Amino acid sequence: MKRSVMAVSALFLGASMVYAGSHGGGVTFENNIRPLMENQCFACHGEHAPLLEEYDANKEEFEALLQGPRMTSYEMVMEFVKGDDAGALMRRLDDGANTQDGAPGNMFTYLGETDEERQENLAVFKEWVGYWTLKRSHELSAEELEKFTVHK
Repeated sequence: MKRSVMAVSALFLGASMVYAGSHGGGVTFENNIRPLMENQCFACHGEHAPLLEEYDANKEEFEALLQGPRMTSYEMVMEFVKGDDAGALMRRLDDGANTQDGAPGNMFTYLGETDEERQENLAVFKEWVGYWTLKRSHELSAEELEKFTVHK
């Protein structure tokens, strides 16, 4: 009897997780991406970092200070997913599996201290984005832009 209850409980829990994942319970910016970025990215892209317009106007100065554009909100990050700088997030975080030369993006190394941690964190980003592409904004079709599944 006890085993039956445990088996049914495990089955119910598994079904609940599948349901949640397919009905908005998946990766979100607030619950998953922002906390990950706080730990891995905000040293250079946190509240102290310049807004994108200021960064673009003084890129060399900020790069010398090891600062990138601020990426602390959903809206700011979306600029690098499917905005004017579409694909930039993916190009910089990619592990090299999607490049011709196999070279990872310049920010991949900051996703974790070990390759395993980097791959785990990359998987979270990939699940959140939904459509992992290294294309730039001008290369993306309207249909491709609709494939991004990012949730706030």
